[in-house]
Amino acid sequence: MRNRVIICEASEIIANGLAEIIDSMAQCDVVARIETPEHLGEKITNSDANLVIIDPTLLGFHYKDFLLQLGKEHPNLIVIAIVTSCLDHAVLSPYNGFIEINDTRSKIISKINEFVQTEATKKDDVELSNREIDVLVAVAKGMMNKEIADLMNISIHTVISHRKNITRKTGIKSVSGLTVYALLNNLIDENDLIH
Repeated sequence: MRNRVIICEASEIIANGLAEIIDSMAQCDVVARIETPEHLGEKITNSDANLVIIDPTLLGFHYKDFLLQLGKEHPNLIVIAIVTSCLDHAVLSPYNGFIEINDTRSKIISKINEFVQTEATKKDDVELSNREIDVLVAVAKGMMNKEIADLMNISIHTVISHRKNITRKTGIKSVSGLTVYALLNNLIDENDLIH
């Protein structure tokens, strides 16, 4: 199946350059280029896109809410950040991956192929045990390893082992990324989160 890509980038130079690289790939077609994320959900639906490359700075401070909503509406969507300026890595954690402005053509192609392949693999073998789901939910709610161990009456080492398995199976390393994963998979509700 060919990947249908939407590029959401305000800079015409960056968007056109990225589109040219992606269109040269065997399994990808750029189906839309937009400058703002306002109608992104609609564009995804209308074009049946499965991959979005977006500049995180376009989303502002509410990027987590925006990405969460996008994930709920389009659960199989791969969202890649195009990093054009210095960003905190915490901002990039909810994305499936990122491309940097100074990446070479071959590196961009390699990264996109890797992101697509990783997501396809994840969909095939993300099968968390009931205990791993319990630990994931606790982590997403902001609990520390010791608190989780006390709550579940298990050792801290067991909690750490479960967390390693969760990271290995989901490919997500950060707490914020795991929180988004838990929300997208309806393991927790937004009201469960500490604000």
